[in-house]
Formats: sequence, C-alpha cells, structure tokens
Amino acid sequence: MKTEKLNYYLPPELIAQCPCPVRSSSRLLVFNRCSGDTIDSRFSSIGDFLSPGDCLVLNDTKVLPARFFARKTTGGKLEGLFLWQNSDNNWIVMIKGARRLRSGDIFILKDRQKADFCEAELFEKQARGRCLLRLKTEAATEAVLEAIGFPPLPPYIKRDDDPAIAQIDKLRYQTVYARKNGAVAAPTAGLHFTEPLIEQLQQAGISFAYITLHIGAGTFKPVTAENLDDHQIHQEQFSIDQENARIINKAKSKGGRIITVGTTSTRTLETLATGAQIKAVTGSTGLFIKPGYKFKITDAMITNFHLPKSTLLALVAAFAGLENILAAYNHAILQQYRFYSYGDAMLII
Repeated sequence: MKTEKLNYYLPPELIAQCPCPVRSSSRLLVFNRCSGDTIDSRFSSIGDFLSPGDCLVLNDTKVLPARFFARKTTGGKLEGLFLWQNSDNNWIVMIKGARRLRSGDIFILKDRQKADFCEAELFEKQARGRCLLRLKTEAATEAVLEAIGFPPLPPYIKRDDDPAIAQIDKLRYQTVYARKNGAVAAPTAGLHFTEPLIEQLQQAGISFAYITLHIGAGTFKPVTAENLDDHQIHQEQFSIDQENARIINKAKSKGGRIITVGTTSTRTLETLATGAQIKAVTGSTGLFIKPGYKFKITDAMITNFHLPKSTLLALVAAFAGLENILAAYNHAILQQYRFYSYGDAMLII
C-alpha cells in the first residue's frame, strides 16, 4: 500500500494546543464502520453508545516528565527528551541539534525554575539521533526528572520552558488512571475520562480492564517510506496481569464487546490474543497493524484523531476501512473538531 493513501489536509488551526477545560466535555464523533453513519456527541455521553457487559480496556502507563532543558558551557540552550536509563545508569536521550554536539561535551541541566541542577557529559552519540548522557549526580533518575522535567508534549503542541504552563500540562497530559511510570507520550484516547465518568459507566454495567504499554518516542515517528510495508515500526514494552486478563475473557465469553481505549491498548491486545482469549504476560510488541490486518479480539475502539501518514492512522484505517476513516476525518474537519493529542475523540463501532 502506498503511504500517500494515508494523507489528508488538516487546517493548522484545528491542531489543539490546549486541553478542553473539562476532560469529558470534549467532542465525540461516533462512527459506525458498517453503515458509515456518523453521530456528533460529547465524550461525557459515551455511555449512550455502550451496553452492559461491554469491557473497556485502558492503558495505565504513566508519562514521565521526560522533556528537559540544558545550557552549554558556552551559553547556548539545548532541549532534550529522556528515553530510558541503561544498565550503567546512563541516560539514553534525544537532543535537538545533536549534530552540532561532540562526544565529551559538558552541559548543565536546568531545573524547572531555570536554575542550574547538575552537569552532564555527552558520553556517546548513537544511531537514530540518540545520545548517551552521563549525569554527574547521585540522585535517582525519577528524582532528577521530577526536578528538571517537563511534560513530553508532541512537537505540534508549541511550548517553551514556562513552569506555570508546564504545571497545567503535567496534570492534563496524563490520564486520571495512570499508575505505572515509563511512557514518554500519553495514551491520549484516555485523556477524556474523568473519575466520575468511570464510576458512572461502571454503575451502568461496563467493566474496566487495564493493560500497561509504555509508549516510546517512536510513536511520533512519521512514515517516510513510499510503501507502508517498508516502514519499520517501533518496539514497545507491555504487560497484563491475570486479573485483568480474566476481566477481558469473561466479558468476551458472555458476549460483551471488547472496546480498546487508544491504539496502544489495541496493539497490546492484538499482540496477546490467541483466538478470542487473553493470557497474562509481559513482553514487547513490534506488531504493525495496517490495512489488511484481521482483528482477533477488538470489537470497538475509542481513539483520537491522528496525523497524516502515521502508523496510528494506519491502525484505525485497518479497523474501520481507509475510505471510511478518511470520510469520517473529512466530516470532523468540516465540523471543526479539534485534532491530535489534546483534541477530540472518536468511538468506532
């Protein structure tokens, strides 16, 4: 399949720069993939489209404050993204403008109040724009990130190092059910849920199951290959425990729909599914879901609106049909929906 088929034009003003004042008041486009019908609604009304016995599967990963700022010893400003810590306690990061840096360079990491925090040495430049940093501090990584880190918003959301705005993003670029540290991007379909809405749905007979998939920076990587099949998708770590596997299997066996919340939950469940059953397991997935894929367990999906020519758009196109999805997106654009991470949501049934 030609990657260009996943392209569409989005007016720049529809890229949401801030979250909706109330999470669940975001808009919801309900799309029927069999009939092609669309309904314009609000996320707070999502229960109108669910039934007792349905099971929502959510990703409880927690976003690290992974974006950081530093200054060169010569005074120049740097911006980086923490990816993970290796076995030697060094940081694997991406740094804007890394081509101008050299191994052995020293710079100063800044805290959120823009004060000097500690020195770091660029120990090694690696492939795919990654760098190995050696921090000159005894503090644990999570403590360092808590002191210096900003929410790792995607590049189409424009932010500087304003600590007041960062405090808002720290709260809102995180689901209310986030539990397990490890992601450098949010599972954005889940950002629309509030605790009262979850309680309301549970009281209506909807069950909730949780998986963990730590979203990496690869989720932002655009597809640059001419043919979609030539794109190398990123690997991500996941886990699901026995109790949550049981909840999913029980709902499926009783005829309830398995409704994944976000592409990360979808990717995890489809990796795990054996027939229509799920087993408790920890591992990694490199599953690339694209048009032509046969879904094993996903019956419906809650998702945000995705970038053109992205692996996430390929996944929802595989689920609902490419022409259907592009038609739904065109409807959303005409109706002035807000797009991408801080934007509105779709329910595909």
